[in-house]
Amino acid sequence: MPLPRFDRLPADRQELILAIARGHFADHGTEAASYNKIIEAAGFSKTAAYHYFDGREDLLSAVLDGVLDRLLGALGPWVAARGEAEFWSRLDAGALALEAHLQGHPDDLALADAAIGHTRGETGPWLEWFDDLVSDGQRLGVIRSDVDHELLVTVTAAVVRAADAWAVARMKAPPTPAGPQEADGAQLRRLLRGLWSETGSSSDDGNADAQ
Repeated sequence: MPLPRFDRLPADRQELILAIARGHFADHGTEAASYNKIIEAAGFSKTAAYHYFDGREDLLSAVLDGVLDRLLGALGPWVAARGEAEFWSRLDAGALALEAHLQGHPDDLALADAAIGHTRGETGPWLEWFDDLVSDGQRLGVIRSDVDHELLVTVTAAVVRAADAWAVARMKAPPTPAGPQEADGAQLRRLLRGLWSETGSSSDDGNADAQ
């Protein structure tokens, strides 16, 4: 996390520094981006940079935390559904909102998988969102209860992360002519139904898609 002196900077200055760093990490990758070039672009010396961050990894951590916050902001908090149809509707709405955010914020798009895989994403608010989702689904009988809750939350989050990474790669790829394809959300729903069903049956996919 940034050092206390960074938090004392004006908010617009903090955001400018993080935006510059985010752009460099997005353009060059979290491993290859140059710390020296980032701080030079931000307008301060390497000595001054150490007043704000412990080093490159500290700055990267702050950038990824910011990306994760925006991803969760796009999803919004999980709100308990009144029934199965509303549960799936809320899940679809969250997925669409997240996709729209990523399409409109290319730096967040480039860093989304790294942000989710960041330590905070494995133990903090990202996993908590899925805990709320799974708990609500179990309450409604949509999600199985014969598997350890924590394991089910972790695996659900991993499936969605993999699906997001796949969708992100598709967004980044140049468009190619193709015939009609199943929507990304429908494919994710099919995966989740298989994971969440005690029998693993997907025979009611058609009904779910119609809801």
